[in-house]
Amino acid sequence: MSAIQLEIVTPDGIRFRGMIDACTVPGFHGQFQVLKDHAGLIGQLVIGEIRLEEGGKSHLLSTSGGFIEIDKNNINIVVESAEMAEDIEIERAKNAEERARRRLQEPVDIDVERAKLALARALNRLKVAAHS
Repeated sequence: MSAIQLEIVTPDGIRFRGMIDACTVPGFHGQFQVLKDHAGLIGQLVIGEIRLEEGGKSHLLSTSGGFIEIDKNNINIVVESAEMAEDIEIERAKNAEERARRRLQEPVDIDVERAKLALARALNRLKVAAHS
């Protein structure tokens, strides 16, 4: 039986709410897993994938970073974006990847960090979508 209450929230609303067995997230210092009775924690999340284990099933989400709070078998994740693997529009992600690569190759005045982040988000979405 699932023992951890999880809520994933984005600026667009709640992306997931329910009981889970485990949650693996892309922490600032590396990926880590949260199981029942995990110690309390507040941490930063980076671009990567969130994996939820629920009753023998896995759910994979693409995220562009945010924060996690763990307290007494309750997990609150607040992120800029969270997309279930099966909901990712592959063509849109490929187009975003191509746009970011073009920006990084053009010798014009661009925000290089912004273009690198856009590329990282697009590649992550494609990686997560490949698992669905």
